[in-house]
Amino acid sequence: MSATPKTARRALLLVNGKARSGSAPLDAIRTILRDGGLELIEPENSKDCTEVIGRHAGSVDLVVLGGGDGTMNAAASALVETGLPFGILPLGTANDLARSLGLPLEPEAAARLIPTAPEKAIDLGWVNGHYYFNVASVGFSADLASELTAEAKKSWGTVGYAIAAIRLLRRARPFTVTIEHDGKVEKVTTIQASVGNGRHYGGGMTVQEDATVDDGRLDFYSLEVAHWWRLIALLPALRRGTHGKAADVRAFETTELVLTTRKPRAVNTDGELTTWTPAHFKVVPKAVRVLAPPDAAPGGRSRFPLPF
Repeated sequence: MSATPKTARRALLLVNGKARSGSAPLDAIRTILRDGGLELIEPENSKDCTEVIGRHAGSVDLVVLGGGDGTMNAAASALVETGLPFGILPLGTANDLARSLGLPLEPEAAARLIPTAPEKAIDLGWVNGHYYFNVASVGFSADLASELTAEAKKSWGTVGYAIAAIRLLRRARPFTVTIEHDGKVEKVTTIQASVGNGRHYGGGMTVQEDATVDDGRLDFYSLEVAHWWRLIALLPALRRGTHGKAADVRAFETTELVLTTRKPRAVNTDGELTTWTPAHFKVVPKAVRVLAPPDAAPGGRSRFPLPF
């Protein structure tokens, strides 16, 4: 008696054509996914990935997202709501979630993992109703995000981030922020306050040296430097995730906090400006499931990471 053929899993394939490598030929990736046993569903109009994922939730087994960290963020709420696991094709500029998960940064290599990789439950950061995977910031990086165009990121990648950061750095000015966390209220002067959920951001900068995307915590740091050039001296520590040991960097772990500023300031979540202060942050443990090796080491850094 012959064995019953295994039914192919149905995968909703969504690719952000505006991502840095989003216009790359996808035929080889499709072949890899199909050879791995996936039946691909590709909607003609997938601009609103939240709506598309919701519409197909009852007829697919997983979602494959092609793009950068902004693409992952755009899909986060739908992934939480539907409970669908997702795979990552790293087609963006920084691909920091892929780095944090130890996924290959070459799209075809990442595609080979998706059909067989186990599901890994990971946390999400949450701020004022918006989910994020890597880091949310107020201050310098939010100002940088407002200046970077999609065209610049696509053309120059992390080099473009670095060039724009250097131009903006000398114009950066400290501001006052009130931090409420764990029964404490602290008012500080800073150039940037960041709340990390994952491990990497900005093309391989490190939120905290032992942070992971499933540790159930947020890692906060505030760059309370007297002069902009001090940030250049901190750059090696920011890359390693050891900046919290510096005297002019405030750092702590928590699960919830509120940042308040005198005037509303934009909040940057994984490269997108999504909300304003006052900003209420919390961690949402094991919020979504990603297809990734269970014990892979976090990936390497890019050659030209975003400095903050």
